[in-house]
Amino acid sequence: MRAGWNTPQAGPWMLDDPDARYDPLVALVIVDVQNDFADPAGSLSVRGGADIVPLVNLEIRRALAAGAAVAYTQDWHPPHTPHFAQDGGIWPVHCVAETWGAELHPNLAVAGPIVRKGSHGEDGYSGFSMRNPAGGAPVPTELDATLARGGARRIVVCGLATDYCVKATALDGVRLGYETAVLIEAIRAVDLQPGDGSLALDEMAAAGVRLIGVRAATT
Repeated sequence: MRAGWNTPQAGPWMLDDPDARYDPLVALVIVDVQNDFADPAGSLSVRGGADIVPLVNLEIRRALAAGAAVAYTQDWHPPHTPHFAQDGGIWPVHCVAETWGAELHPNLAVAGPIVRKGSHGEDGYSGFSMRNPAGGAPVPTELDATLARGGARRIVVCGLATDYCVKATALDGVRLGYETAVLIEAIRAVDLQPGDGSLALDEMAAAGVRLIGVRAATT
């Protein structure tokens, strides 16, 4: 547990009140809202992915107005990686560095640092950690250090996709000692198998992630 959660400065976390959700101890983490995931023409397009962009932008405005930090994660893969089906993984080629697919969605407001992941062929989904392609050892990204420098003790996670990178980022947030919440209306699932998104929400809740909003089939 991160120091300070039980201090008066931290206070109760009023997650269900959009006007009280953020303060300087909170960071909004926006996961992989990139063209290949959010745009219908993307190589790994998530159904309804573009629909979350206005909702995420509203959340960014709320966070900034309350003095909270905002950070972004971005898949940034080489052309060949164990992540891709062509190289033995399960996914189509996506978010290759310096391509349109890897760019953040053009309508997404960018108002904070961007943490790239997978740049050297690492596998994994979390914004906080990856796996070394040689041996599978965990490799941290810059996200934890970035948030820690700003004093964040709590994180609100949104973005794409519920059942992969959002889930992994939220679970890692809990593991690293952040009070962690996920904004249900601002996530969407791949649902490689029907119901994967709902199962991901169950897994996050069981790990201590707080779910903000009403569950729906699209999450």
